[in-house]
Amino acid sequence: MHEHGETIPKSSPPSAYPASACKAPAKQFLSSPDIAITDNVLHFKAEGHGAKGDNIYEFQLEFLEPVEPKPAYKVTQRQLNITVRKKESNWWERLTKQEKRPLFLAPDFDRWLDESDAEMELKEKEEERINKMRIESRVPKDPFRHLKRGYLFMYNLVQFLGFSWIFVNMTVRLFILGKDSFYDTFHTISDMMYFCQTLALMESVNSLIGLVRSPLIPSLMQVFGRNLILFIILGSMEEMQSRAVVFFIFYAWSMIEIFRYPFYMLSSIDMEWKVLTWIRYTIWIPLYPIGALAEAVSVIQAIPIFSETGKFSLRLPNPLNFTINFSFFLQIYLILLFLGMFINFRYLYKQRRQKLGPKKRKMK
Repeated sequence: MHEHGETIPKSSPPSAYPASACKAPAKQFLSSPDIAITDNVLHFKAEGHGAKGDNIYEFQLEFLEPVEPKPAYKVTQRQLNITVRKKESNWWERLTKQEKRPLFLAPDFDRWLDESDAEMELKEKEEERINKMRIESRVPKDPFRHLKRGYLFMYNLVQFLGFSWIFVNMTVRLFILGKDSFYDTFHTISDMMYFCQTLALMESVNSLIGLVRSPLIPSLMQVFGRNLILFIILGSMEEMQSRAVVFFIFYAWSMIEIFRYPFYMLSSIDMEWKVLTWIRYTIWIPLYPIGALAEAVSVIQAIPIFSETGKFSLRLPNPLNFTINFSFFLQIYLILLFLGMFINFRYLYKQRRQKLGPKKRKMK
């Protein structure tokens, strides 16, 4: 049996398992080895070529304590490794049931652990398990977790359906009517846009109460800016409702949201579609400037109308007897619009880098 040069650890830790390793080169075995465990006894038999020519090599090894009945083995260029798992993770005084070690067995010092080492390993694992249980016990369980997830899923689903209707409707009308669809966009789409943008106020509320992780300021800036354009600039001035700029504002908004809301809808149930993630954090690059530019154009076009009509102007009582035209506020808002665009650009770029940056791609 010295042709095999069997090497088995004299003792093994509770977390490891007894194993045998054949030192003969793998190419000397002429057939696949027959390895089995019955009644806690390892049976090995294989035909191979050794120092005495072609022979059948076999041995039996009865373990000290119960082991799993299905051993695993691996033939390498230098040896044959047989792995046997213990049924229970406890310390063995020796490997075999017989007290006298078989002559072909030798300790594997790479796997050698004495009893004190094994006890230390068990102690470390027990401490790790206890610490994990303590950490988990400190995390408060939210009884409304499923209700919150259901609400976020439904909210994003409704917004996705609403903006999808807007986008599809405008696209179909553009193909059928061409440029003529620019001038009646508001009268055709405004009701649904009113609904979606009013519902979007909940995004700031969700951020304020901590229901979502999105920061409050960018959410407030977007909701306030869009609702100012929709309800004040466009909704209150009939002269603005037939302008072509309305089409570009609504189209840019809807095209962004038909990708943003499905992303958050899937995130609420811990799902991710990589293609959708990439689009959600990329499509704003061309569309956000287009939408901001269209909003700025609408403000510029509305300033002389508000100056002429005096609508929403603030008249101060005596003794001041002074009127502040709403167009003055629009001029200030025009400056804030470009400042806010810069702030949102930085925020969106930071989000994109976190999601799609080099570190994220490397992990994939």
